[in-house]
Amino acid sequence: MKNKIVLISLFILPIAIYLVFSTASHNSLFLPTISKNNQDIPLNWTSLSGSKESMKGKITVLGFVGDKVIENRGNFFNLNQKIYNKYKGFKDFQMVMVVPSGNEKKCQQIIDELAPITGDMKGWRFVFAAPQEIQAFYDSFKLMGQLDESKGTPAVIIVDKELNHRGRNGKNKKGDQEYKESYNTISAADLHNEMTDDIKIILREYRLALKKNNNERKDVFRDNIKQNIEKQKNQ
Repeated sequence: MKNKIVLISLFILPIAIYLVFSTASHNSLFLPTISKNNQDIPLNWTSLSGSKESMKGKITVLGFVGDKVIENRGNFFNLNQKIYNKYKGFKDFQMVMVVPSGNEKKCQQIIDELAPITGDMKGWRFVFAAPQEIQAFYDSFKLMGQLDESKGTPAVIIVDKELNHRGRNGKNKKGDQEYKESYNTISAADLHNEMTDDIKIILREYRLALKKNNNERKDVFRDNIKQNIEKQKNQ
């Protein structure tokens, strides 16, 4: 039985991954970088789990929730259904929501509401800090948008494994100039059509880079074998 499960996984998983990557309709193989080497989650910020959170080494959807956690639960639902559910199987993917301290119970309520329809919620991360710290962290990305009085915004951004802010900056498929630094969680269409597409591109980037690195290691290994054989012949 275990052998059958392994065989099925070997056949189905590559097909599933291929379908995820191949359906991206963006005109570019690589998603443009909006800003580089951004600040990581500060070490003194707390989380629901008590662990120290980081965006380094992860593809992160970063959001700023503000105090109106329950009032904006629809935004969480949109993100969960349109983005998280599609990519939660990738271990390097996560959602990080920045929230003013004192809203821990409200955020746990959101987790509890989403869990029955989602299952694995490990990729959802909430971090808490003082309002002035949140404002400084947001400002460090130099975004065109602004936080509201509760230190929240319906917009989320994509941060890659190297802490680079990614988005759209260049010509789209129609040849028109396009700039997109964030995605509106109020709009299910924005998440479904544009953000889904852009995350696929980033995942494909890392997949291609991993494949290239593996091929390079194989080439080095093969060359070393050839060199050793030649040395033995010449001895």
